[in-house]
Amino acid sequence: MKISGIFLSAALLASDIATYQTALPGYRYQFPRDHFSHPAFQTEWWYYTGNLRASDGHRFGFELTFFRHAVQPPATASTSVWDVQDVWLAHLALSDVDGNRFYHTERLNRTGAGLAGADQTQERVWNGNWEARGSADRQLRAVADGFGLALSVHPSKPLVIHGISGVSQKAEGPGRASHYISYTRLAASGTVNVAGKQYSVEGSAWMDHEFFTHQLSAGQTGWDWFSLQFDNGNELMLFRLRRKDGSVDPYSAGTFVDRQGRSRHLSRDEFTITPGKTWISPESHARYPVEWSVVVPGLGIDARITTRLPQQELSNYWEGAIQVTGKDTGVGYLEMTGYAGPVQMGE
Repeated sequence: MKISGIFLSAALLASDIATYQTALPGYRYQFPRDHFSHPAFQTEWWYYTGNLRASDGHRFGFELTFFRHAVQPPATASTSVWDVQDVWLAHLALSDVDGNRFYHTERLNRTGAGLAGADQTQERVWNGNWEARGSADRQLRAVADGFGLALSVHPSKPLVIHGISGVSQKAEGPGRASHYISYTRLAASGTVNVAGKQYSVEGSAWMDHEFFTHQLSAGQTGWDWFSLQFDNGNELMLFRLRRKDGSVDPYSAGTFVDRQGRSRHLSRDEFTITPGKTWISPESHARYPVEWSVVVPGLGIDARITTRLPQQELSNYWEGAIQVTGKDTGVGYLEMTGYAGPVQMGE
């Protein structure tokens, strides 16, 4: 579950979604093919997040994301490389947890002339000089004014396919879903640069890749998404969809991954996510919950979510590094959308 204000604005230029393929049960996944672009679907994103620690103990979180949104379906492709076929957005963020600073930037490009894309032959997803290269082991590279990163990430567990029958359902009706895959634990190492200083770092990362044509319904206003990496070797992904009347949508769901990499789908009635203390953004004036309780009774999970850096807001959503305390401990990432205004996708 991912989002961006600029990315959504591109949807206003897009053609009728009926011309695109939708996410339906029975999709036959193939790898490495499905690590790269799916032009038959209107929207797609690749997300890398993680928690890193330098040799001196300094803590960082990072986010490197690539978005594709089709403006014209493949059947209407132009012969000119300068015509806009797809809009590509990328976000780069670095959370200097111990320095109490949050750095972020974004860029928007088109496919034409090789400015951005996702290509299996090259084993590369890129936007300008930001890239994720490789299909299993991957190299992440991104540089911006005042900060950047160069990381190698290696899967510690097999790929996970979320949902049921190959689809992660988000709302009522056929196709209100995504094809959603993740590497839930990647060993990460490399360097981060911030404020003129370079740090050698190690830690753990998480990769999400989703492709779809529409997901949310008119009654849904946003979501809270958690990727948790527990110190005991398990992982947990949960998303809590919120409705206009303040209730939690029944299509909220999740995935549990055990130490051996075996995954289990979680339905809405198998977990509770309860918000606590909030932080008010001085930019958007949105009120974001920055403390949470996550309980999965059937798995014995009872976790408390906090962050040392409340100010991890991007353009119109919050996404940042978190810590897990209580009975279960670990690290993770949290994304919150719809607090600075309702999210509208796929209508």
